[in-house]
Amino acid sequence: MRRDYLPTVSSPRQFTVTPTEAGQRLDVYLAHQLPELSRTRIQELIHQGLVRINGGIAKRSHRVVVGEVIAVEVLARPPLEAVPEALPLEILYQDDDVVVVNKPAGMVVHAGAGTASGTLVNALLHHLGKLSGVGGELRPGIVHRLDKATSGVLVVARNDAAHRSLAEQFRSRSVEKTYLALVHGRLKHDTGSIGLPIARDLRRRTRMTARRRAGREARTDWRVLARLDGLTLVEVRLHTGRTHQIRVHFSALGHPIVGDTLYGAPREPRAADRPFPQLPRNFLHAAHIRFLQPRTLAIVEVSAPLPIELRRYLDALAAALGADAPRFDAALRSYL
Repeated sequence: MRRDYLPTVSSPRQFTVTPTEAGQRLDVYLAHQLPELSRTRIQELIHQGLVRINGGIAKRSHRVVVGEVIAVEVLARPPLEAVPEALPLEILYQDDDVVVVNKPAGMVVHAGAGTASGTLVNALLHHLGKLSGVGGELRPGIVHRLDKATSGVLVVARNDAAHRSLAEQFRSRSVEKTYLALVHGRLKHDTGSIGLPIARDLRRRTRMTARRRAGREARTDWRVLARLDGLTLVEVRLHTGRTHQIRVHFSALGHPIVGDTLYGAPREPRAADRPFPQLPRNFLHAAHIRFLQPRTLAIVEVSAPLPIELRRYLDALAAALGADAPRFDAALRSYL
């Protein structure tokens, strides 16, 4: 039986907190009591109101107290499937074989643990109908991905032949991918390359790390577009496509991406001893992609303009820090 896909329980599971368990956060406590469930699934149950403490609805942030009776109703998740949903979709380019879309920040690419709907795949199926099946039933058409908090260009295959061609282009690293990122700190050099290997963080499974020798090869090139007090705007080129690669690499340099608290960005950011506006997403945008059309082998280049929320953030940042906003315009002229 697959992890997290358990049959409906006829009556809630109950646990009484012991002295040695007191003080633990609720989701941590339940992870020990229900090892067959992932932490993500436990957090879902809490969010759905299926966890009660002494009869009352529980909160994830609650720390358990000696003698509390905690009841958990474990319901089966519905089977995941990719179905069409009438969601907005910005198409930047399309032909009979491929589609390039502008994924918004906050949208997951395909269904998975904790996400059953509202994905880019759901939107693609509604707008385009049939896509390639090489990637499996839950990932039709998906050749590569962007993180949930990252916006920008993403290529989708409309048929199996196109999928195989694009997958080979990504595997051989012939696809050119350019990102824009705003990072904390002042990068000393105008250009650079990061070649640290990337692996799963064994302590925090939602993260990747550049500190393990067992990591996979990864390379990120960058050049500075603009600097201001305590921040650097960079253009980034990927030569490999590891999970969270740009985020991990800049964090490893001590320059986490603005808004990326998972990899060390401050929750209350400051620059030059002054606070500056918070950003409810990562300042990371896939701005440009270049690949070969699978059938004709013609070069296809597609760009996604900087999202309005990031453009407004730069303006607010310049105003807050007293910086010269026009230099942002010059640096970003080709990305607006």
